[in-house]
Amino acid sequence: MSSVTVFGLCAAAAVGLGLYGLITNPQPLRKIIAFNLLGSGVFLLFGIIGRRGAAAGFGNDPVPQALVITGVVVAFSATALAIALLLRLFQTAGSTTLRSGAPTGAGPDPSGD
Repeated sequence: MSSVTVFGLCAAAAVGLGLYGLITNPQPLRKIIAFNLLGSGVFLLFGIIGRRGAAAGFGNDPVPQALVITGVVVAFSATALAIALLLRLFQTAGSTTLRSGAPTGAGPDPSGD
């Protein structure tokens, strides 16, 4: 099995695990981590596409490499923004859940007193 195949399978596994984590995890922090895993799989796939052209005897294509570098920077900044918003939600609501029935600390007393 060639290295291109191994890296391609690893990219597919990372994308699959990221999608699974996005769908099944209700916690926002885990969704952020799953989204980063999904993005890493896509970046690895783009790297494999660029490398495969070089292995076939063509010149190394700089476009996938530029897309990966730009994507890493954008993913880092989006992750930082998402975590900052999540911290702000925790400071405001006292919880990081996004469910509508989650207690927020405001409103009437449920005991009726």
